[in-house]
Amino acid sequence: MLHYMSMNEETNNSGMSIEEKIDAIYVSVEKTRKYFLIVMWVTLGAFVLPAIGLLFAIPAFINTYTTSLNGLL
Repeated sequence: MLHYMSMNEETNNSGMSIEEKIDAIYVSVEKTRKYFLIVMWVTLGAFVLPAIGLLFAIPAFINTYTTSLNGLL
């Protein structure tokens, strides 16, 4: 009977340990998710927005460049 109780206590202790580990994994996953979200926003700000700006700036530059060449030719 004594052996059964010690096994039961070990099971409860390991169960608590598993729950603590799951909680730690959850915290780690949430930190990773937030990190990836920040990386996504930085990527959007650093590459996508300037690329959209270039879609408007390049045609304006080409128009100015060809207009100035028309006076020379």
